[in-house]
Order: sequence, then structure tokens, then C-alpha cells
Amino acid sequence: MQHSCERAMRAAIALLFPLLLAGRALVGAHIVDPWPDPETLPPPHVEEVSFPSSSPFDPAALGTAEAPPATAIGTLYEPAGTRPDHGTPAVVMLHGAAGLVAERGATYGPQLAAMGVAVLVIDTFGARREMGTGFNERVLNVTETMFVADAYAGLRYLAGLPEIDAHRVVLAGFSYGGMATMYALYAQMADRASRNWTSMAGLRFAGHVAFYGPCIARFRDSRTTGAPLLMLYGEQDELIRPQRCEQIAQDLRAGGSDVKMIAYPGAVHQWDGGMARRLIGRNLSACDFTVGPDGTIHDTTTGIAMTGSFMRKVLLAFCVSSQPYPIGRDAKVRAESNRDFGRFLTRVFATP
Repeated sequence: MQHSCERAMRAAIALLFPLLLAGRALVGAHIVDPWPDPETLPPPHVEEVSFPSSSPFDPAALGTAEAPPATAIGTLYEPAGTRPDHGTPAVVMLHGAAGLVAERGATYGPQLAAMGVAVLVIDTFGARREMGTGFNERVLNVTETMFVADAYAGLRYLAGLPEIDAHRVVLAGFSYGGMATMYALYAQMADRASRNWTSMAGLRFAGHVAFYGPCIARFRDSRTTGAPLLMLYGEQDELIRPQRCEQIAQDLRAGGSDVKMIAYPGAVHQWDGGMARRLIGRNLSACDFTVGPDGTIHDTTTGIAMTGSFMRKVLLAFCVSSQPYPIGRDAKVRAESNRDFGRFLTRVFATP
């Protein structure tokens, strides 16, 4: 009789344990729809932070001595009243090619903090001003792999904070940072970025969200960390090739991740930014690169390897068009993407 009771108790605990974990993960996090108005929110706890990172030019150098050391910088937004119980989920945010757009972090940070989610906004360009201050200089010298290095360095930094649940951290990126967010999902990138984390082996992002990230590079080794990915883009975004993005989404699904793509009718690039609709920049949607299992990058058409900043400039010159593309804030689409982003966070944070 005693053994039967013990077996029943163990079975009950086995059933309840995932629910208890999920409940713990949601402590303090309460994503609502619509999101709270940033104009009416009390100020969150905001802190400028820095932490060790590196500057690998390409995935082959990620996590190796070839990558020069760097000090990553960012802004940390935390909910009021956080406790040192590792119960607060978090989002790491990566900016786009225009650099750290102040209003983006200043909007997303307080809004998410008000809903119980810490936000670390990383300034990858700001930490590497010696590599370029103008737009072209930065894009040629500060690569997507450096964004990935900073993202995982940010995850490691958050894991060291007593209030953060390191297993409930989502990576979100915008445009250029959206590309890096997708790259960070591949197992080879995560493994390389964290290969020296002796005390935190196996730590990965719980989810990835790419806001209008162009689908430029296809990885031959499609294995992922297993985390889910949410891809958000506008139907009228001229930087996005939907068929190419779907192809990469299928690769990632085959590699072990759940991938959801959402297209917003009428939306163009940077619908959540501060600028009114206008034409800017140059179009790179025709660029097509392949990343090998060893981390080398090749132009898919010519097979030429991207071995440094000079070859990066040469290869981009072949595929980047001088034709500008439209960007523009759209409050309606921003509300829709908030809803979709919030639902994704709720699901990921509730997953044991």
C-alpha cells in the first residue's frame, strides 16, 4: 500500500512539475494587448552596462583567438521591484544598419519592462567606433557575426544577474540585427559563440524574433539550437524576398526549429521606427551568400570567398543596387507586430 502511494505521488509530481516551472517562468511577466502606452508608464530601472565580447569577422573566427577581444555596451531596462530569485525573463535586442535608433530602445524597453520583462539593448556599432562611424564603413567592417558575438555575450552577462532567468531569454533583432538573430539560431553559430563558456555549457536563447531581417545567407548545415523563430516582415518591403525567406525557414524547420512567418499587408521596412514614409539607402535583396560548415562565407553565384573587409566590399558591389527602398512608420502595423511579438514571448516564457 505504501509503495502504491509513493508511486502515485511521484506520478503526480511528474505531471505537475512542468506546470510549476511554467508558472514560475511567468512570475512578474504579464504581456497584455494592446501594449501599455509608453507616455503613461512610470520610468523603469535603466542602467548603461558593458561586458566582454569579441569582434569575429566571420563565423569561422567566432569563438577563436582570431577574433579580437571587444567590450560590448548596452542599455538594460528592468521591471520595477525585481528580486534576486532568477525569476525575471528577458529580451536581448540587436539594432539595424542605421545604428542604435534611440526611440526604439526607449520605446520597447519601458513597454516590456512594464510587463515584467527585462530588456538588454546592445549597441554593436557604438562598441566598435574605431572600425567605422559612417554608414558604409560600419556595414563593411562591423559584420553580422560581430552582432552574434555580442548577442551571446549579452546572454552570458544576463545569466550572471541574480534577478534574470537565463533559460527564459529571447533574442530579437531589427533589419541587419534581424539577420544576425536568424544566424544566431544555427547550432554551429551558438556552439562557436559559447565554446569558452566552461561554467554555462549548453546555455542558449529560448527563442528568436527577426523584425524585417533580409534573407541573405543560407547555411549548408541547417541544424539549429531547437529554439523557435518568429519572422516578421512587410508585404511591401523591398529588402525582403519572401521565397528566399521561406526557403531559409524550411532549412531551419528541417534543422530542428519551429518557424513562423508573418507578413503585414501594406507594410514597408522599419514600420516601428520614428521616420515617416520615405525612400532611403541601397537595396541588397539580390545578395546571395552561403555559409559552410567550417564557417566560411562564399558568394553563391561566383563561389568567391568573403575573406575580409576588402572582399566584402567587392562582393557587395556586385549585388547591392543603388535603387533606394521605402521605409516608414505605421502605427497600425506596430500594434499588430506588438501583438504577435507578445504572443510569442508568452509562449516561450511559459515553456519549461
